[in-house]
Amino acid sequence: MIWNELKTAESSPRWKCLESRTDSKRSHYGRFSISPLLKGQANILAIAIRKTLLQEVKGTYITYARFQKNILHEYSSIIGIKESVHDILMNLKQIVLRSELYGIHEASICTVGPKNVTAQDIILPSSIQIIDDTQHIASLTKRIPFNVTLKIEKKKRYTIENMKQPKDIFFPIDGVSLPVQNVNFSIHSYKSSDNIQEMLIFEIWTNGGLTPRETIYEACWSLLDLIIPLLCVEQNIKNSQKKPNPLSLVTKDRNKKIGGRVT
Repeated sequence: MIWNELKTAESSPRWKCLESRTDSKRSHYGRFSISPLLKGQANILAIAIRKTLLQEVKGTYITYARFQKNILHEYSSIIGIKESVHDILMNLKQIVLRSELYGIHEASICTVGPKNVTAQDIILPSSIQIIDDTQHIASLTKRIPFNVTLKIEKKKRYTIENMKQPKDIFFPIDGVSLPVQNVNFSIHSYKSSDNIQEMLIFEIWTNGGLTPRETIYEACWSLLDLIIPLLCVEQNIKNSQKKPNPLSLVTKDRNKKIGGRVT
């Protein structure tokens, strides 16, 4: 069926969603095609888009945690809590979040034991959503208060080296998982008229923080953000030729176009 559609395809390449499914809250899968492409173009696009999907797509993460009790270091233990501070931080790292807003936001956990504390106990801003609220955080074995302040940030490739320690005793949470878990691609050649053309097929797995369709959109915008300034520099150099501003060809209002870029 895919090959039949290619016979009537437009000359410019287009995305098409071939399959989309949700295996679990934290496992989303999508398969997409780009066609028609000239021979050799599929490999160029595949390498650029795959690396962008895996490294440049932004995610929403818990970046710091501050405990109400005076904790000296992350390997300390807290009376009445089964896990060490380090274990609690590792559990917080596993929480998958979704948000459209940038900047640093604050969340909190305020509860009393004995109980099993999960992601459902996090008090969040209305703009942030927890993908799986069953994620375990800590086991309170006694009737003690458990108060934690969290800092949440949306960014790409989150690493400990990029973090600056805030005031007070905040413990950094590094090495969080990116929204895109894995990307595969394959290239298929076919004959159209007298030319050999190619179809590029992507398989994308995400953790639910973004859908595979959304990651394609974000990856393409990341590539545009990288390339368009180069075109603007060229325009300034050759301003006398009065070339159109490339920025006028794209919109900065990305959120309104999510879902409309992939058919």
